[in-house]
Amino acid sequence: MPPASDVPNEPDPLGSNVNEPDPLGSYVRSWAPGPVTVEDPLHASPVAALSAVLDLPSAVTAVGEPLPPLWHWLHFARWPARHELGPDGHPREGHFLPPLPRRQRMFAGGRCTIDEPLRLGEPAERTDTLASVSVKHGRTGELLLVTERREFRQHGRTRMVEEQDIVYRSGRATAPYPREVDTSARPPRGDDPWRLPLTTDPALLFRFSALTANAHRIHYDSPYCRGEEGYPGLVVHGPLLALLMLELPRRQAPERRVRSLSYRLRSPVFAGEHLAACGSPSDGRVALRVGTHRDDRHATAEVVFA
Repeated sequence: MPPASDVPNEPDPLGSNVNEPDPLGSYVRSWAPGPVTVEDPLHASPVAALSAVLDLPSAVTAVGEPLPPLWHWLHFARWPARHELGPDGHPREGHFLPPLPRRQRMFAGGRCTIDEPLRLGEPAERTDTLASVSVKHGRTGELLLVTERREFRQHGRTRMVEEQDIVYRSGRATAPYPREVDTSARPPRGDDPWRLPLTTDPALLFRFSALTANAHRIHYDSPYCRGEEGYPGLVVHGPLLALLMLELPRRQAPERRVRSLSYRLRSPVFAGEHLAACGSPSDGRVALRVGTHRDDRHATAEVVFA
């Protein structure tokens, strides 16, 4: 995942689809960044590291083995110089960062079509383009929705196409979060046949930030998190919630190949909360979600098998 990823700062920032005449549009009317191509050798070490972070019994490390869905977020990472970061830890500038004043970034979701899985130890190429830009009116004001498209190639063939939806606002918004993190409450047990429980902690979040080159302070700096962003505790990464959901088909149906997937990040989960990734397979696909005692749909996803 790109270095500036995080979970939404308000519940379901795409909840409203009402287009509004908007001053945000004036900032991006002539903003049209061109495509960017980057390369990565797809070394196995990040995969082995994430396997250790998630306490997986074994890692996919052999050259030529297929990369699990969404694990390409461990690769193609960009590490800005320290002076290029803003006070929140995000880069101040970037090729696909819109020129908004007091810009705040929220990772809302995405889609991925996998013709062939990327394979470890084989050089890969990723081309990023700006797919769309639109102004929306959400529950807490005007929002800019940016969709980035990424095409992945190995040996000259397109293997995978991904789209990510990023929501931006100008200035900070507030949301009704709990005053304290409840570390004792468990998510209610539903009737989903697939279930993966997890309790996150600061060490897990810190290590995941390092693996994905994510310097956003809400994931590791508790005083900043509470004092500046208004959260009751450290925020679990949106990409980590997505990866946890994708662990279910990988563990429960290892013989099935994922053909496509989509996911949506709806509301934050906080470090120390007990969460559960849940899945319900049906007719060649599976519906996935992440729930806590506060919300049974912090994140949702759908996987379609080949």
